[in-house]
Amino acid sequence: LSKAELIAEHEHRVIRSMTQDFAFPSVIRLFQYVRAPFRTVEPTRKNIHRRDEHKCQYCGTGKPPLTIDHVFPKSRGGEDTWENMVCACIRCNNRKGNRTPTEAHMPLQRTPRRPTLVMLLRLHQRKLDERWKPFLFL
Repeated sequence: LSKAELIAEHEHRVIRSMTQDFAFPSVIRLFQYVRAPFRTVEPTRKNIHRRDEHKCQYCGTGKPPLTIDHVFPKSRGGEDTWENMVCACIRCNNRKGNRTPTEAHMPLQRTPRRPTLVMLLRLHQRKLDERWKPFLFL
């Protein structure tokens, strides 16, 4: 329909119809801009674990089971935000308890920040398709 142009395709993969074969697209370019709604990344358990690379932010261990810890405890007014939740092993989470990291003398290895959608996709998709790199602003 002349709405998009194929920039890069997957080799050895095709889309078949009854009468034609089409290249399986990897990167396409739209001829008209389509405004997409801004997507925010929600601070879910899975996303927090991805952001923190499945490691305790207090001791650095990656052994499961890992929990979610509130840097400023919920019982003292802490909220469920990206900046207040980190991945923690059970031992460190219990040791920290109802205190802040400063009060518990347990410094964070990294300051928790809100990730971008591209950052989370990169963490989730370990192997990035080389054909995408010029288009992802990495």
